[in-house]
Amino acid sequence: MAKTLEINSQSEWSSTEKLVFKFFGIYFFLQVLPIDIRFFKHFFSINWLNVGYPDIFYLSKYAPSFTGDDNFVNWLIIAVIAGIGTILWDKIYKKDINYDQLYYWIRVVVRYRLAIGVIAYGFLKFFPIQSPIPSISNLNTEYGDFTAWKLFSLGLGVVPSYQSFLGLIEIVGGLLLLNRKTTTIATLIILPFAGNVAISNIAYEGGEYVYAFYLIALALYLFAFDGIRLFNLLSLEKPTLPNRFHPVFDKKWSQVRIAIKFTYILFFVIFYGLKTYGGYQKGSYHFPEKKGLENTAGLYNVSEFKWNNQSVPYSKTDTIRWQNVVFEKWNTISIKSNKSVILTHLPTEEIFKEDASRVYELSGSQGRHYYQYSIDSSKSTLSLSNKNVNHPNDQFTLSFKKLNDSTLVLSGVNTQHDSVYAVLNKVNKKYLTFEAQKLGRRGVLKL
Repeated sequence: MAKTLEINSQSEWSSTEKLVFKFFGIYFFLQVLPIDIRFFKHFFSINWLNVGYPDIFYLSKYAPSFTGDDNFVNWLIIAVIAGIGTILWDKIYKKDINYDQLYYWIRVVVRYRLAIGVIAYGFLKFFPIQSPIPSISNLNTEYGDFTAWKLFSLGLGVVPSYQSFLGLIEIVGGLLLLNRKTTTIATLIILPFAGNVAISNIAYEGGEYVYAFYLIALALYLFAFDGIRLFNLLSLEKPTLPNRFHPVFDKKWSQVRIAIKFTYILFFVIFYGLKTYGGYQKGSYHFPEKKGLENTAGLYNVSEFKWNNQSVPYSKTDTIRWQNVVFEKWNTISIKSNKSVILTHLPTEEIFKEDASRVYELSGSQGRHYYQYSIDSSKSTLSLSNKNVNHPNDQFTLSFKKLNDSTLVLSGVNTQHDSVYAVLNKVNKKYLTFEAQKLGRRGVLKL
């Protein structure tokens, strides 16, 4: 069992310090303790013989919820429970307590919980897949058609090296938390970083600000251990003594402790890092994995368009007329038209395994309609289905014919049996984002 040296016997705690410790000790212990049924549902749904980085990511993202959503009401509920626990503490537990030792162990639990949280997000940025390189459709969408949060994500996606740098900061901060002596340094890294994430989410209408503040709260609790001493030393320039408490373990418990720590690092750092790198090699989890029509990816102007056998001239205001079409490398077609779009949002970080659920490319944007399609090569037909859940009946069955390398003809009907005919001419367009990615840092970009 853990024991303390004689020179580290319990320091003097005032009644106020004990009261504050009891409240915040209970509060943060409940904040990191897996008491939510959602955690256990996910935990037992994982195929532990084939664990993927999304499984570990969702484990790391856990925060207790009593309302079914991540909001500050859950914090209030835990605060009420902590208050009740503080009142009942002395009535239930009558034995002497070594507050230094108990404070140490609560910080250990909070340290490792916070480390998981920042490392999990850190690897998604370090291997720049959290905000991917914009798709061709995104690059051909007008600026004003994006929501604020989508613009933020796209802006981060076009600078993958900077995104990797941000991820490295998170990983370093998380690793420093794994050592008691470097915990305060870690919090000085994490607090401004997580604070920036929280403010960015608020400013750009993202949905991760509650979780960002959750990480900030954990970091503040850890920083408070040395916070007053740092203030006295650096601001008031007063002589300041360090906290001299540290546990001393017998040989058996020391071995168990090392084994637990090694397993933690092996699973949440090395294994998760390798799995995330494998995901990066496959491509961004935001975009579908299924390949699209071969040698077709690109932007196409619609030179001729017929609806129910009636020619419709080019128009930016007509709600039926297609203006241009984009074929992605994966099985997505996006069509620009003036037909209204009910926006779909993806404000929180989600890693979907099924292609049909991967809606990042259309989330937070209008002006284009995104269709997932399947190919019947024997009949040269495409079956299109709008990926936006707000437009479930928007479907087409189209035959396709390649007249040459740059001309494609689509014809067929939609679910309302309206016929459509479109002649698509490929636009030989270069994208600075893609060209810069090919050249790397030292390449010379020529337009």
